[in-house]
Amino acid sequence: MSYLKLENLSSTIDNFVLDNVNLEIEKNEYFVLLGQSGSGKTRLLETIAGLNSSSGKIVYKNEDISQLHPEQRDIGFVYQEFALFPNLNVEENIKFAAKYKKIDNQKELFDDLVEFLKLGKLLKREIENLSGGEKQRVAIARALFSRPKILLLDEPLSAIDPTFRNSIMKSLKDIHKRYDLTTIHVTHNFREASYLANKIAIIMNGKIQQVGNSETVLNHPENIEVAKFLGFKNIFPSSLLGFSSSSKFFSVDPNVIHVSNKKRPNCDYTFEAILEDCMGVVDHYKLFVNVKNHQFFIKILKREYEGCYANGGNRVFIGFDKKDIGFI
Repeated sequence: MSYLKLENLSSTIDNFVLDNVNLEIEKNEYFVLLGQSGSGKTRLLETIAGLNSSSGKIVYKNEDISQLHPEQRDIGFVYQEFALFPNLNVEENIKFAAKYKKIDNQKELFDDLVEFLKLGKLLKREIENLSGGEKQRVAIARALFSRPKILLLDEPLSAIDPTFRNSIMKSLKDIHKRYDLTTIHVTHNFREASYLANKIAIIMNGKIQQVGNSETVLNHPENIEVAKFLGFKNIFPSSLLGFSSSSKFFSVDPNVIHVSNKKRPNCDYTFEAILEDCMGVVDHYKLFVNVKNHQFFIKILKREYEGCYANGGNRVFIGFDKKDIGFI
């Protein structure tokens, strides 16, 4: 039985449609919603939290909570901009949940959050005097003080200095485990998703495109839209390799394609090609070659090649092996 289940969840606001979202999230799972800006990630979090009207079902531990008020859903929400109360100091922000619900072992929980998140010196400080990282820690503490079973994180690293991101990601993992949470984390960052997620869902234009464990989703896209979003290069119809199905595509990494201006490489698949352009970038060249009106993008190390076949229009040979092909 799923811990949290979304069944045909839909919501329409300002002409944007969350369209029949179906997801199953297990207890203590770190679940990442990955998508571009405007894809519906935050809208989905808000709908789960009860901040948007919706149709369909949100089932928590086998109970339909779709009609419950947000404060009745046992869910903590940390917004991208943290949404702290400017008229309250740090301590008052953290303890805000006590105004509308009974918090078990309130003092012990507060003391543990303050120590774990290193907030002791900030408790009497005004919100406007905090850095981005400090605001984030306060926002997380405030969400955790309500003792949620599900924690929603909306782009939690977007306002953080890149030099601190690794340590913050580690902290998020530690928080997830320490407070026995099921976490749903929204991001557009593949690195974040890869490091944090047990499971990933790709969302595009309000629809879930693919769901699975992080390794499978990030390395084996189910359709061409997901592949392009994930940054896959050299996506071509399988007919280029001699397969009869025109509906299937393949992709090959630019770094594993062999190039020669003299003879065909010893590879499973080889093609005669026309060099269209070559760009030198620090330690490697970027080549753009044309094969039967399909443009391949290739990276080759400078130390392994004499020059870059620099004259556009030259004939070259390219090749790659079956093991390096990913079918989409």
